[in-house]
Amino acid sequence: MRSILIKDTTKEERERIVADSVGNIDGMCDGCSPGILNMYQDYIDGRRELREINMEFRRGYVSGAAGPEKSDCGNAKLRRIK
Repeated sequence: MRSILIKDTTKEERERIVADSVGNIDGMCDGCSPGILNMYQDYIDGRRELREINMEFRRGYVSGAAGPEKSDCGNAKLRRIK
């Protein structure tokens, strides 16, 4: 397998790497492709490695930092029977 590091690839190769990884970017059938492509633009332009972009995305997803606050689900509290 060839290296996918910025230093070992051209911009055209990086565009192809992202396109091959994302899949059907031309059809944009479900509307999420543009957002995904924007996420990888720094890699395509040679500013950040794929690893950095993916780690940043996963950090926000796993931590829930960008997600909504959780609240009580509304279920009645169970009474403790003595």
